[in-house]
Amino acid sequence: MAGSVSRRTAPAKLSLRRLEKLLRDFSRIRLLVVGDVVLDEYLRGDVDRISPEAPVPVLHVQGESVVLGGAGNVVRNVVALAGGGEFCSVVGQDSDGDRVVSLLEELGVDGSGVVRVPGRPTTRKTRVVARSQQIVRVDRETIDGIPTAVTNSIARVVASRLDGVQGVILEDYGKGLLTAPAIRRVMSHCAKAGVPVAVDPKHELRAFKGARLLKPNLREAESLTGISSRSPEGLERIAKKLRASVGGGDLIITRGGEGMSLFEGRAPRRDVATLPQEVYDVQGAGDTTIAILALAMASGASLLEAAVLANAGAGVVVEKIGTATASADEIRAVLPAAMDAAREGMGRGGS
Repeated sequence: MAGSVSRRTAPAKLSLRRLEKLLRDFSRIRLLVVGDVVLDEYLRGDVDRISPEAPVPVLHVQGESVVLGGAGNVVRNVVALAGGGEFCSVVGQDSDGDRVVSLLEELGVDGSGVVRVPGRPTTRKTRVVARSQQIVRVDRETIDGIPTAVTNSIARVVASRLDGVQGVILEDYGKGLLTAPAIRRVMSHCAKAGVPVAVDPKHELRAFKGARLLKPNLREAESLTGISSRSPEGLERIAKKLRASVGGGDLIITRGGEGMSLFEGRAPRRDVATLPQEVYDVQGAGDTTIAILALAMASGASLLEAAVLANAGAGVVVEKIGTATASADEIRAVLPAAMDAAREGMGRGGS
């Protein structure tokens, strides 16, 4: 089928030449991203006095920007890495919804996969930043689950786009799009088309049955399973429960500065360390990670190779302020260091 991708056996050792080839091969891949879109708005400026009206700082605004966040940032990362992107989400019939569609089209992504819902606000998060320090965030959103009629619309959009993609990313930010019924409809269409699915879960789990890859962060993994990673063999117990819930797919648990823990097939856990660096803002790092993992695996990467590439990409974006993306050139520049970190970690017994 058009969307199916064969898996390849991992090389015995990490190879810089192969990783660079995989990175170039991203340009051959087209992914469909389905999930909660967010408008990330930033007001930036300086604070030099306290308001006489209340004990709060007065921001002199020097710049404003709006970018796609949430699942929108995932598709931004796909495009930044030269991949092709399709997108499906839900917004309101409001000016913010218009802005989402406009920003998608500026990326070269078809905005017709965005379903407009009367009476539902488009999610917008406004961050007020003074000298690189966020001082307040204002959220406009609803987390109500989408009704059946909207679920049907989402399912139609997904079904119409599967023929031209090599993978699907389901990105759950808990804003009501990925309800259990919606997930099951999407997963059913993907299974029939033979298209692998990578999932960044938030609350739901069993509805993702059949997913090729799960990528929660450590906090989410603990919350989804009710198991502490600090308990004896905590990560292994978490992994067993997560994988059983979705039918045995591969699992990557991201652990911030400690890198990632990989659970693939019947192989024992493998820890992949990340490179040490200055962290300015972790916002969006998970979006970059899932985008690279899905692109790499659709390009034929092993889970280890995909993780090293994703660690490199996340390392790029945490050194940026705000909702950010990583380019292929930026990743290529840090790949040797990412490989060294991964090898050193495995040398300490992580493999």
